[in-house]
Amino acid sequence: MRLSNATLCLVSFIVFSFLQSPAFAVKRSYVVYLGGHSHGVQSSSIDLDAVTESHYHFLGSFLGGHEHAREAIFYSYTRHINGFAAHLDDEVAAQIARHPKVVSLFLNKGRKLHTTRSWDFLGLDHNGVVPSNSIWNKTRYGEDTIIGNLDTGVWPESKSFSDDGYGPIPSKWKGICQNQKDAGFHCNRKLIGARYFNKGYASVVGKLNSSFDTPRDKEGHGTHTLSTAGGNMVPRASVFGFGKGTAKGGSPRARVAAYKVCWPPVSGNECFDADILAAFDVAIQDGVDVLSVSLGGDPTAFFNDSVAIGSFHAIKHGIVVVCSAGNSGPADGTVSNIAPWQITVGASTMDREFRSVVVLGNNMHYKGQSLSSKVLPDKKFFPLLSAADAKLANASIQNATLCQAGALDPKKVTGKILVCLRGKNARVDKGQQAALAGAVGMILANDFLTGNEIIADAHLLPASHINYTDGLAVFAYINSTKNPMARIMPVTTLIGTKPAPFMAAFSSKGPNTITPEILKPDITAPGVSVIAAYTEAEGPTNEDFDKRRVQFNSVSGTSMSCPHVSGIVGLLKTRYPNWSPAAIKSAIMTSATTLDNANERILNASYIKAGPFSYGSGHIQPNLAMDPGLVYDLSTKDYLNFLCTLGYNDTLISAFSQDNYKCPGSINLANFNYPSITIPNLVGSITVTRTVKNVGTPGTYRAQVQQPVGISVKVKPKKLKFKKVGEEKTFIVSLKVKKGEAIKEYVYGQLVWSDHVHYVRSPIVVKAV
Repeated sequence: MRLSNATLCLVSFIVFSFLQSPAFAVKRSYVVYLGGHSHGVQSSSIDLDAVTESHYHFLGSFLGGHEHAREAIFYSYTRHINGFAAHLDDEVAAQIARHPKVVSLFLNKGRKLHTTRSWDFLGLDHNGVVPSNSIWNKTRYGEDTIIGNLDTGVWPESKSFSDDGYGPIPSKWKGICQNQKDAGFHCNRKLIGARYFNKGYASVVGKLNSSFDTPRDKEGHGTHTLSTAGGNMVPRASVFGFGKGTAKGGSPRARVAAYKVCWPPVSGNECFDADILAAFDVAIQDGVDVLSVSLGGDPTAFFNDSVAIGSFHAIKHGIVVVCSAGNSGPADGTVSNIAPWQITVGASTMDREFRSVVVLGNNMHYKGQSLSSKVLPDKKFFPLLSAADAKLANASIQNATLCQAGALDPKKVTGKILVCLRGKNARVDKGQQAALAGAVGMILANDFLTGNEIIADAHLLPASHINYTDGLAVFAYINSTKNPMARIMPVTTLIGTKPAPFMAAFSSKGPNTITPEILKPDITAPGVSVIAAYTEAEGPTNEDFDKRRVQFNSVSGTSMSCPHVSGIVGLLKTRYPNWSPAAIKSAIMTSATTLDNANERILNASYIKAGPFSYGSGHIQPNLAMDPGLVYDLSTKDYLNFLCTLGYNDTLISAFSQDNYKCPGSINLANFNYPSITIPNLVGSITVTRTVKNVGTPGTYRAQVQQPVGISVKVKPKKLKFKKVGEEKTFIVSLKVKKGEAIKEYVYGQLVWSDHVHYVRSPIVVKAV
């Protein structure tokens, strides 16, 4: 989507909302975004109070007085983000949107956590032993880097957040432990801060009781993601004895802080814009180095996106923001968190499986996965039944096939192994419904879209999750014999499985629907069956029927892949404290791989070759990111120029940046110095410019090009010679449609700059029209 006039777009949005509202006078919660602040980082309480008063004065001019404004505003953003959140009727909101001081105004929308609900031992071998040649030893594993996490809070008692062996809290830290209403919640020298933000949530669901006044994680998601990013080394970690090893975050010595912005779902939404902006505003002031954000919503214009706004203000202060790509795959154009100043992470598998083999009566074996601690009697076969054949008389075949509540007939199910189809309701809920109907075990079969993506869940009954092809074979066997039988073998942990990684089916995909010239996601990282710390307020399945409690849990989603990258960023920040967020992002992207452990192209969940819209630059390689050779750097000014190309005017961008900014006369978005090259509508030919900075030893780099099908690619100059660290060189890439050979769909290639030690790779994505 292109914006020819940002203000007009915002007003149209409000007017549309107004016309669609069933009761025009009903007040809803809105965010009014006014840009940045000019009072600087070292602002006093007087400065902050003055900002709040200015917000009352501004809104009061629309509501008829200062007191009305005080009643309406429930957040005043005073530190780095300038704006407020308030209860407004739609007509007043439309009037405010037209005011020249307003950069944007948008509904306080809800967003989702990017987990599939049901620890990778990053930097360690699978026995939890630090490799003697680990390049990351030199970083002290992220010591004194501060990683903040916007999520569901944290379980402070987890061993992953123990402060044994930690020195004093870094003097740069300005945060707090917001535990005044939860005396049992404690921070320490590892978990150095925790806050909660729930006013935006309350504005939608109504008044909250005192149980919401705590940063404690009662859901598990926040503890899992924060420990993946920066959790301590914890020996002998496992889930019910499976996956035993030393749990370890990406930056295990980092200090961590939790910002609780997500709450029990309302209409499917858990994290609201007003709370997200409040958390960003405070986290920047607190002094974090990295922000890990495992949440998101539908892609939208940047000035209407709380995560995009918050992360822009963060990168202005050198804070790297890492975000989840989303769990709406495998459909195209589903990727969220698409601002170029964010690192957007897809999800892929790792080479570890929790295998549970299904054996049929015809002696066919199928490799499934599970974390079920319950086992069936050894070598004993049980009757096998398709859930479609187990439906109650008044239930639909579809509901029965999916093993939904109230659809299964206990008279048909009791004593049997039930085969359920994946989809709609939670995977573990299917097992629960099977158990309630009397099944002794469950086989969960994928549908076509989920393909080969099988996930190890902590089922409450013996169960195995199998892929689509094997599921077809199981159903065919059931239909081929009068007395189908099966058994489910106990779970075993296997390492080194192939192919790995491959893309998770749920991982959201490009192209970027807001600015297709920016490739998203940027990178992929482990996000399937990841073991990390967990809350002890919930069972591992997060279902009410699950009364078990675990210290570690296996969870899947781009929520899990995001903090893998956040942890690696923490290490890079420790080793290169003066690198910009863009330089760190470039190091991660250009060192990634598009090959799996069989040295073949990374596949998708259907075992078809994946592409940049699935994995961005590829699967992350932490050791190579440590020494990238060259980086594609960007400054705040570059991001402002980027916004100019989208049609935002000088006034809006100046407010956004708090600088007297004037858009350059002519900017081509294709020349934005991103570590990838994406041309969504190539007519004839185009020449794009890039600049690389040497961050390694002096050397000569030569260009190697893999041309997309039907596209000619030429690079000038073909050789770049660097004599010192920090030296920059500019080159051009010419792309031309080959007549008669081009196809009118996206095709992929790559550009690699190499000095035979470093391989600085950028994907090339082109669509001829």
